[in-house]
Amino acid sequence: MKIAILGAGNLGLSIAKGLIFSNAYTSLYLTKRKTKNITDYEEYSKVKVTSDNLEAVRNSDILIFSVQPTQLEGILEEIKDELTDKHVLISTVTGFKIPRIENIVGEEHFIIRSMPNTAIAVGKSMTCLCSNEPGKKRISIAEAIFNRLGTSIIIDENKMQAATVICASGVAFWMRLIRATTQGAVQLGFDAKDAQELSMQTCLGAASLLIESGRHPEEEIDKVTTPRGCTIEGLNEMEHNGLSSSLIKGIQASFKKINNISER
Repeated sequence: MKIAILGAGNLGLSIAKGLIFSNAYTSLYLTKRKTKNITDYEEYSKVKVTSDNLEAVRNSDILIFSVQPTQLEGILEEIKDELTDKHVLISTVTGFKIPRIENIVGEEHFIIRSMPNTAIAVGKSMTCLCSNEPGKKRISIAEAIFNRLGTSIIIDENKMQAATVICASGVAFWMRLIRATTQGAVQLGFDAKDAQELSMQTCLGAASLLIESGRHPEEEIDKVTTPRGCTIEGLNEMEHNGLSSSLIKGIQASFKKINNISER
């Protein structure tokens, strides 16, 4: 695959690292207005760093856009005359909907939106994908790319804002839960390093159990709760203080905010 990442910032470079370490390209272009900090990527085989978006487009088949929402329109205007029927456009840009992209480059192009999260840097992203009608013929390409960087799922575009909250913002929500568990462990007598290790690995184990078994969380909870036991005592105390309710309210608040931002 001849791939160009237009906008080699934090997310763009995370994607690049995943592609490089999984050897998932025949050529890889990385573009950035100021390339000084990313020139070392040219040490990898068949990687080209440039500030010239047109050069990258002309020499690539798959274009991954990883820029700020305010920058994407200008880049699309810049490159639209270089697009051919071979190009697949994959946007990681939050809130920039497919019809808006089509209005700039044309409805005939293969257009795909992706919403990864920061765990893409360690190959564990949960990435949501959607496309326009032509893009359905090429969405398997996006799946192949992002499955090398974690897990992907195809959804309708009208769920992309919600996916941003659950998957992208969701990383921060889980980090806060891990931090709280760490603080609790410190209060019980563990030093901070050990407390965080206990919290992280327990979180990883819980998620892995559900992924491997396909079971509902409550089924696994039932396995560790006993009558009058310490686990159910702790769970009930958390629920009395609004654990689940607070999480749901926080998710709803984030969803409301992202919709307000996208409407501006």
